[in-house]
Amino acid sequence: MNAVVIPDIDLAAVTAREPQALEALRVGARDVGFLTVRNTGMTAQDVEAVMAAYRAFFKQPDAVKSAVDMAATGSNRGWGAPKSEQVDPDANPDYKEVFDCGYEVTGSDLSVYAHNLWPAAPEGFRDAVQSYYAKALDVAMEVLRGIATVMGEDAQYFDDKFDQPMALLRGNFYPARPDWAGDRDFGIAAHTDYGCVTLLATDGVAGLEVLGRDGAWHAVSAAPGRFVINFGEMLEMWTEGRVKATLHRVRGTAQERISVPLFFNPNYETNVAPKGAAPISAGEHLTRRFEQTYLHLKDKS
Repeated sequence: MNAVVIPDIDLAAVTAREPQALEALRVGARDVGFLTVRNTGMTAQDVEAVMAAYRAFFKQPDAVKSAVDMAATGSNRGWGAPKSEQVDPDANPDYKEVFDCGYEVTGSDLSVYAHNLWPAAPEGFRDAVQSYYAKALDVAMEVLRGIATVMGEDAQYFDDKFDQPMALLRGNFYPARPDWAGDRDFGIAAHTDYGCVTLLATDGVAGLEVLGRDGAWHAVSAAPGRFVINFGEMLEMWTEGRVKATLHRVRGTAQERISVPLFFNPNYETNVAPKGAAPISAGEHLTRRFEQTYLHLKDKS
């Protein structure tokens, strides 16, 4: 990854098990930890619609957004205000805003399956977000089937471990980089994702940077209709290093930026430990990492 050559994947070709597409997926997962992906069945219009909904939500006054402030909950559902997260303890809290929703399990007392909070405005927000969420789940699952294939497993290897996925959809709003920002200030500081697969849609504005093996930060972008895929520490551990989790960050630019990641993670009780190691519950791993990041959960824990 000296020059950070990130493979561009045709997902339909992966699904068809075309050798060239599978080899590109193998390289991206094993050596880089990042891909871009096209031909997913989701369109630029799908992405633009959900981004318009998030943009309308974030442009409302804080007094309106605070009606669904996740700081009042014991979970990561609803609006997260600027500086409500800190992914790197050596950096300042991240100056972005977020809106989180996820997979609900009725009657569960687990925070990763908590009831979603939906704002009263803008009109149509919930429908737009839920429509996108359903489509994104299918794309992320298809990526995992490709990963299983290039690992030498049956394509459905992961399927039964994701029938109640801890799948979190997030809208990120990154304001223009503030004048006061210094070396410890980021839209989101350097981190690896905590879970398995992240499917990221962006509005095309620059900002995402990936750490290369050369020790430099390299820009990664994808216009609406294409997606950035990266892999988290849970999948790296689970696959015994056959999939790589790579450090990345958003420093911020002179332009506002919207991005929409789906964090696609397995059922709570799934054992994600390497073979032969003591069991590690996916849910316990994820809950611990959330409590280290969200300031309202850090205070509670």
